[in-house]
Amino acid sequence: STETTWERPSSVPGTPKSPPANSPSVLTVNGYHISGTPVHQLDSGHMSLRKASGDPQSQGSPAAPRRQSKESSLTVNCVTFPHPDVMPEQQLLKPSEWSYCDYFWADKKDSQGNNTVSGFEILLQKQLKGKQTQKEMAEFIRERIKIEEEYAKNLSKLSQNSLAAQEEGTLGEAWAQLKKSLADEAEVHLKFSSKLQSEVEKPLLNFRENFKKDMKKCDHHIADLRKQLASRYAAVEKARKALTERQKDLEMKTQQFEVKLSNKTEEEIKKARRKSTQAGDDLMRCVDLYNQAQSKWFEEMVTTTLELERLEVERVEMIRQHLCQYTQLRHETDMFNQSTVELVDQLLRKVDPAKDRELWVKEHKTGDIRPVDMEI
Repeated sequence: STETTWERPSSVPGTPKSPPANSPSVLTVNGYHISGTPVHQLDSGHMSLRKASGDPQSQGSPAAPRRQSKESSLTVNCVTFPHPDVMPEQQLLKPSEWSYCDYFWADKKDSQGNNTVSGFEILLQKQLKGKQTQKEMAEFIRERIKIEEEYAKNLSKLSQNSLAAQEEGTLGEAWAQLKKSLADEAEVHLKFSSKLQSEVEKPLLNFRENFKKDMKKCDHHIADLRKQLASRYAAVEKARKALTERQKDLEMKTQQFEVKLSNKTEEEIKKARRKSTQAGDDLMRCVDLYNQAQSKWFEEMVTTTLELERLEVERVEMIRQHLCQYTQLRHETDMFNQSTVELVDQLLRKVDPAKDRELWVKEHKTGDIRPVDMEI
């Protein structure tokens, strides 16, 4: 009779339900009351959890087990939940969000459909996949850095090429500046690759270096709590069965004594009653231990899933910021590259074939007299 019943989280993913306008400030979720805070403001920092009180135990009588009807309840992971047909409007811990703490209480079949995976394990797999994706992004940036370094090296080498060095005049000046701009551009790309390494690649690699180790500890902790909960649940069922057998034995002996169909003495009946009472006490103790384990598991599940959710938000935001830094560096590189050819453009606009011819003639002329026609 002191067994705690949890309300069942929403079984079918759908649009999170907003609480009714006239809903009370006390929210009951999975056998706990969360009070003192509006529903839409709940988070792990100010959730007040306390166990729902059970019915008082009748004094002077064995603890009789009380089962919920099969039509009104179901058991998931050794925890009793109201049937969805009985409570279709299950309140969520965070009704305005698709939060981890509301949708990962039950198990799910794996991709092959053979084994089941716990909801918490699914969250851990997502976190580890995110860590791997983050590492691959860093590898991608590393390849980009290599390309930039090789490109800068080739540009610098090309700028030192002596081809067409004999060009003279204003066009020669423009050509010489074009070659010099390659050296300037090589320097720009070299700086770009250096900043990519320090401001994008390195932070991606160093973010949460011990993440996998921390997740492993978290996984073991939740798994141990779940095993303990399953063990407590089995002990409750065993004690419940024992109590039922003791009660049947006591009832049979009492009936036989009353109709004098047996030589059972009143002392034997008292002994059977003591065994029945002891079985009831054992059941109460097992239920209390089960409720403690259930309370601990629930609190750890809520706290840990909210923490995993916070870490995921932090990871996504971190990657977004560094990719924005990448695009910013890319824009700056384009701007600097453009500045390297501006002087080339200016010199090309000043190219004057007539002036070049004049300068060349002045430098290379052999004489300024012209032939005249011969007279007869």
